[in-house]
Amino acid sequence: MRIDLHAHSAASDGTQSPADLVASAARAGLDVVALTDHDTTAGWAQAAQAAQRVGIALVRGTEVSARWRGVSVHLLSYLQDPEHPALVAELDRTREARLSRARRMVELLAADHPVTWDDVLEQAGDAVTVGRPHIADALVARGVVPDRDAAFVDLLRADGRYHVPHYAPDAADAVRAILAAGGVPVFAHPGADARGRIVPDETFDELADAGLAGLEVHHRDHDDAQRARLTGLAHRLGLLVTGGSDHHGAGKANELGENLTDPAVLAEIEARATSEVIR
Repeated sequence: MRIDLHAHSAASDGTQSPADLVASAARAGLDVVALTDHDTTAGWAQAAQAAQRVGIALVRGTEVSARWRGVSVHLLSYLQDPEHPALVAELDRTREARLSRARRMVELLAADHPVTWDDVLEQAGDAVTVGRPHIADALVARGVVPDRDAAFVDLLRADGRYHVPHYAPDAADAVRAILAAGGVPVFAHPGADARGRIVPDETFDELADAGLAGLEVHHRDHDDAQRARLTGLAHRLGLLVTGGSDHHGAGKANELGENLTDPAVLAEIEARATSEVIR
């Protein structure tokens, strides 16, 4: 069974509709795919309809923005109640902060480069969560950079002159909010040091105490050394080991199914969650 537990649609920063993403997952030979858009569940209904139509199982999830002592981190929440008030409030607040941050970054960029907020909105389309990837797409469309990756390497990097921070909940509080909503929290790409600062090992002890369920070990941004380190941490702390592509359609090179999750791990996630996998 081929299970990819990390993919994004145009509801956040992917380039495919939720339905098209699910259809692509089926064509890629996946048996199960998770829709994990940033800070939103807006794509769930469309994805569920598509999953039943094309005959693939769907794990409904969200990639939740958070912070640990000033370091930006992401948590994959699986199979939570999408209407739980505490988690909904945090996701709403984070999306609003992302929007304000994006507008300010465009203002700063516009002083040096030919890009406008309207350019960003055109790239965002119907996205519920607007963020840096849409700014990157606007820069590509304007010919400032050749692709998204180039934008993040230079103009949009976290320590760059145009960077603006945004609100995100404390990571332990986010873990507790996911659990309260009946979800299963997994730390996304925890060893992706090429993206910027990553958290030290002590973070996982703290978050495990708060209820963290797993680590996304199998990810494109982890080399063999990081995978070995994270697998050891997961075993020491009794955490699940997951894998996913972090697919964004044409927005990234990540291909559906390039990193997978063991079926026994998905069974454990479903056993702990409020909601069920759509089959």
